[in-house]
Amino acid sequence: MLTLDNLTKSFQGVRAVDGVSLSFEPGQMVGVIGASGAGKSTMLRLVNRLSDPTGGRIVCQGLEVSALRGRALMAWRARCAMIFQQFNLVGRLDVLTNVLLGRLNKHGFATSMLGRFSDAERTMALEALDHLGLAQTALQRADTLSGGQQQRVAIAKALLQEPEILLADEPIASLDPRNAQTVMEALRRINREQGITVLCNLHTLDTARAYCDRIVGMRQGRVVFDGPAAALSDRQAREIYGVAFDEAFHEAMTSTSLAPAVERAPALAPAA
Repeated sequence: MLTLDNLTKSFQGVRAVDGVSLSFEPGQMVGVIGASGAGKSTMLRLVNRLSDPTGGRIVCQGLEVSALRGRALMAWRARCAMIFQQFNLVGRLDVLTNVLLGRLNKHGFATSMLGRFSDAERTMALEALDHLGLAQTALQRADTLSGGQQQRVAIAKALLQEPEILLADEPIASLDPRNAQTVMEALRRINREQGITVLCNLHTLDTARAYCDRIVGMRQGRVVFDGPAAALSDRQAREIYGVAFDEAFHEAMTSTSLAPAVERAPALAPAA
């Protein structure tokens, strides 16, 4: 279990995350929603320890994450992989090498950049790409792919870390609706078929309702809703989004069942 206990982060006296206490069971898919500036991204960065908390604790299976330093912190970041809005790929490198960089924590920077990966790791990378419908792009430069394809490469790269938790920070914010659907379907399959916990920051309300079993709503750094997606009423959503409610609602994909299946990848194989 991952637990946030009174987690706080202040920037120049302003609390971006304000006393958040949450627990996440293994294997959950959680959508974190809220207007811009609600504290969603800051909270995920705290969990991954890309940012240090001002107060409170982060604990996972007895490990006090908020106290980790050095190699122990690097090991945590391998267990808790992060996907970003802007993909974080090296455009001039081929897709396969970008995915293999997910093994950075196993080799170190110099070895990884020299391409000294084992045959077993190359097989892992190709399998991850195949599961995401991208095996045919393995030798292409990453910057030749569409945005949706690049985000799936970023997901494959994260999977090479063999994580227990996958943090996705606005993974579809820069994508068109069809590619956004493809990426969200990939994250949901990973969650359901591999049992990886997924915490996904989302700006749009219906996307969270369609893909996530649990929703955490944030406003001004605080949690104002935490419960099943079906339990989130429009009244509660208005409290979360405030004046941005109409924008957040209407930008979203209305239904996974009605949306066209574009670039849909084959189902992921269950974890060994």
